Formats: sequence, structure tokens, C-alpha cells
Amino acid sequence: MNIFTPLVVAKTALQTNRLRSILTILGVVIGISSVIMILSAGEAIDKYMMGEIQSFGSNIIQAEIKVPSTDHQSTENIQGMAMGISITTMSDDDTEDIARLPNIDKTYSGLMGQALATRGNENKVTTLFGVTESFIDIDSSEVEFGRFFSEEENNSTAPVVVLGYDIKQDLFGDAPAIGKKIKLGRQSYRVIGIMKQRGSAMFFNWDEIVYLPLKTLQKRVMGVDYITYLLGTMKDPSRDLETKQEMEEILRNNHNITDPKKDDFAVTTQAEMQDMLGAIMGGIQILLIAVASISLIVGGVGIMNIMYVSVVERTFEIGLRKSVGATRRNVLWQFLWEAIFITLVGGILGIIIGVVLAWIVATLAQRYGYDFQYIVPWWSVMLATGFAVLVGLVFGVYPARKAANLDPIEALRK
Repeated sequence: MNIFTPLVVAKTALQTNRLRSILTILGVVIGISSVIMILSAGEAIDKYMMGEIQSFGSNIIQAEIKVPSTDHQSTENIQGMAMGISITTMSDDDTEDIARLPNIDKTYSGLMGQALATRGNENKVTTLFGVTESFIDIDSSEVEFGRFFSEEENNSTAPVVVLGYDIKQDLFGDAPAIGKKIKLGRQSYRVIGIMKQRGSAMFFNWDEIVYLPLKTLQKRVMGVDYITYLLGTMKDPSRDLETKQEMEEILRNNHNITDPKKDDFAVTTQAEMQDMLGAIMGGIQILLIAVASISLIVGGVGIMNIMYVSVVERTFEIGLRKSVGATRRNVLWQFLWEAIFITLVGGILGIIIGVVLAWIVATLAQRYGYDFQYIVPWWSVMLATGFAVLVGLVFGVYPARKAANLDPIEALRK
């Protein structure tokens, strides 16, 4: 008897109940393919998110508004956010003060709003992005046609806009847009530039944005004088923690805050963003593995079920084999090999299907504008296969032991 004989015997035994065996193998296939596909998608998302953060540069530091903490932080802070509390203490003056720090190179202020953009019969609800003129020098966005607005236009609240690629296509199609006018709400604005197509970044479509001078958005559209965030570039990124502390001191002084626990802002460095994202993605990966593993456990239950039924149906055969000299060990391994055969076939098919599904997910994401890489981590294949083999053996042991422990005389009576 060669090493493949047990597999041949197992295959023959399973063919007796072909449909039941196929359904059991299908459970293993679904489990393994799910693990590989989910881990592949998780790895691709991790690479995508890290790439998006790094695309802003390693020297970025930003401050954004947040609901101040209270003595009952976990409850009241969440309630405040749920009730839509607006933080209006951050202003462009903060940006100007931070720009004077020795390690800060360039800065810009930002505020977002929303309005109905119309031209003739064409209209679209769009995101308005009010920024200072230095935005174009810091961000990776580029102007393809026309120009970005100037400091003078920002200070004078000029009614000018720069259109994202998609919103330009929605309102003008292939017709030229530079020098033409659109309406935001009831007010008219002159188009002075068209942004180069950028696509989605951080799950946000930059091509659907209408850019306005910050003060134009504040005074003409929203009727406010605050900003929601400010961003700066550092001359020396290695001094990011020192720069962060200096920014926090300036903001606390400007906002009359003496207790750091009462901060109505959050300053974040690029390194902190990456660490935070890495921790989040790590937690998501663990959750995804746990969810996908449920499929493998269900497949294992299916293996135990078919093996248990097989023992009941083949009781006479087991008794006959033991009566002519088969040992307990022989019978035990006969049924274990059947469980191994199911796991082996299901594992091979599951790996193939999982790799294909991972490719489909990456292809669909790319089609919708996300720069997803097609990644199948080797450890995901090893993890899925190893866990499947473990499940197959664990759930196959009980019915195999039950068969091996049958008394041959009692078995022959049935």
C-alpha cells in the first residue's frame, strides 16, 4: 500500500454519497475563499489608505476643531457631537500666528460647505471648499486650465470659483468654462480655473468640489467668520512633536484655554495619522479574520456531520473490517483520511476561488476610481489553509474515534 492509498479509499467512500460530500466540501471552499478574499481586501485598503496619507507629504501637520472634553467626557462629548454642536473658535488669525513658527514653511486655512451649483438647466448639489490661496502650493491638486485664485481675490471676497473636473463636466460638458458663470444658490460666480482630474482620495471625490476663496465662502455663502481646520508644512519633519506643542500653545492662548482637557481643537502630525490608521486597520483585520473564520467553523461542522452520518451508515462495514483483523488505529485513520480528503479538495478550490474573488474586488475598486492594488498576502493563504486543516482534523476526530471504538460483534448485528 502506497501513501496515496488512504486518499483513494477516502475518495471512494465519499463518492457513495456524492451530493452530501459536495455540499460539505462547498462549506470548506466558502470558508477558505472568504478568508483569502477578506484579508486581501483588508491589505489593499491598508496600502491604499497609507498611500493616500503619504501622498500629502511627510512634513504635514494640521489642526482641526473638536468638541471640548468635559468632566463627563465619554458621555457629553458624544452627545455634543450628536446634537450638532458647532465649534466656531478657530479662525484664519490662528493660521497667521502658526505661520510665524520657525519650523513652519507654508500654511492654509479651510472650511467646507454645500450648495446647489447651477448653469442653465444643469444643476448639481456639490461640496464647496473654501481655502486660502496657498492651498494650491501645498496640496497635491493641480490646475489644468485657467488659474487658482489670488490673495487679493480672497481678501476682497471676489465671486470667483475653480471647478473640480467632474463638476465642470456636469455643468459644462465639453464646452469651455473659463470666464463663464455658474450660480451657487442665488449668487453668480465667475469660473477662473479647472482642476486637473484627481479621482477619489481617502474615499472622497476631489473632482466633485467647487473651490472658492475662503473669505468668499465665509461672507458670501455661509455668513460665518470661522474655519474648521488649518494645515501647515514643516521645514524639518523630525521636529514634528516640538512643532505640535508650539501650535497647541498658540491655539490655547488664542482661544483662552488654560486646561488642555478643554481643548476645542486637535493637532495631528503625519506620523500620528499613520500610527492611528495602522492601529485602526489592525483592529479591522482581526475583526475580518474572526468573521471569516466563522465560515470555516461552519465548514468544520459540516465535515463532522457527514463523517458522523457515514459512521452510522457503515457500522456493519466497520464491524466486518475489525472482525478480519483491522485494528482500532486502522479504522481511526480510515475516517480521518476522509475528513482530510474533504479539507484538501475544499482547500485547493477555496484558494483558487479566493484569489479570483480578490482580483474581482480590486478590479471593481479600480473601476470606481480607487487606486486599489491586487494583493494576496502569502500569509492569508497559509492562515486559511492551516486553519481549514485544523478544523477538518478537529471535527473529524470525534466521528473517527466513534468508529474506531465500535465493538465488532455489536457492529455486525446492526
